[in-house]
Amino acid sequence: MRVIGLISGTSVDGIDAAMVDISGNEQHLGFELIAAQTYPYPVDLQGKIMAVAGGAAMTMLELAELDDRIAETFAIAALTLEAGNGKAELLGSHGQTIYHRPPRKTTGRQSGTSSQLGYSIQLGRGEAIAHQTGITTVSNFRKADLAAGGQGAPLVPRVDAYLLGNPKVSRCIQNLGGIGNLTYLPAGPVGQLEKVCGWDTGPGNMLLDLAVQQLTGGALTYDRDGAWAARGTPCSALVNQWLKYSFFQQAPPKSTGREEFGSDFLQRCLTDAKEHDLIKEEDLLATLTELTAASIVQNYREYLPQMPEEVLLCGGGSRNLYLRQRLQKQLGTIPVLTTDEVGLNAEYKEAIAFAVLAYWRYHGIAGNVPRVTGAMREMLLGEIHIGGCCGSR
Repeated sequence: MRVIGLISGTSVDGIDAAMVDISGNEQHLGFELIAAQTYPYPVDLQGKIMAVAGGAAMTMLELAELDDRIAETFAIAALTLEAGNGKAELLGSHGQTIYHRPPRKTTGRQSGTSSQLGYSIQLGRGEAIAHQTGITTVSNFRKADLAAGGQGAPLVPRVDAYLLGNPKVSRCIQNLGGIGNLTYLPAGPVGQLEKVCGWDTGPGNMLLDLAVQQLTGGALTYDRDGAWAARGTPCSALVNQWLKYSFFQQAPPKSTGREEFGSDFLQRCLTDAKEHDLIKEEDLLATLTELTAASIVQNYREYLPQMPEEVLLCGGGSRNLYLRQRLQKQLGTIPVLTTDEVGLNAEYKEAIAFAVLAYWRYHGIAGNVPRVTGAMREMLLGEIHIGGCCGSR
């Protein structure tokens, strides 16, 4: 079955689209990447998404119009990818996250301790994408896991287990999007879910990108290859101070987003930097990069059953050479590679994963890993919206 996976992450830098030929079932999953491309958001749309994700007020009419426009942009990305690559039979759209609140325990004087379900909003209506593309579309992947008491994230560990598990080598698959997340795969039979671990590690590219945008007045949106940060010197005392932040001390399952590591957290970092006389821009960027690397390694050491034998990077941050160097420095002799080096496209791995999750949902196969998300049970992930005769093609 030919499936398109679509995702725009917390960096809001564009829509990653991957067309994948998928066959088999969960245990014997076959896939071939046919084509992949990133479609940048129009500048005004990107600005609106960043604003609402940052907490800007919005009327219901404005929210509805933003939802529709994101769906239209996702649909255009899918149709553009189809051109020259053949028709897709199924589409999996993660959508655009604008708000994520993990589940939490609440304590009241009368009720005692109770559990509050998590809440997560992804814009880009699946029914609108199905209508505009004519492709049966699976969307709203996080809701079923949230309803079962889970974090709703990360959702890719089950896919990682079947595509990247190795019988002889234990691996950490470290995604570096706006937020970092890991999947730990022990050595052993491919797909052994009972020992898979996964959670969000904290900031990936988010703080770095926000800092670059602020330092350049929006002229640059990211530090290409980490070249600017590489000219600086990290402030270890400041990194150690930031690592005491509550999220880094929280045991899994855990998930996070722009609400925790967005503009407000950056401003706090900038204030702390001034108090430490961290004046040079390159030193600030080097220190923020060190925070990402150090928080990842601290998560490994504190919460994994054992350190992995190798680390495979994916996501946009896998191209940040300086970040990769700092991770390697902190991990010592543990090799830091990318998923490219084991046959899975690092830049489009998340889009590929949501194509697989859509395929599983279509065939009635569960997509979450309860010991990762904290959900009470395995769940079918995603809502199916029928394309075809109602679509535009």
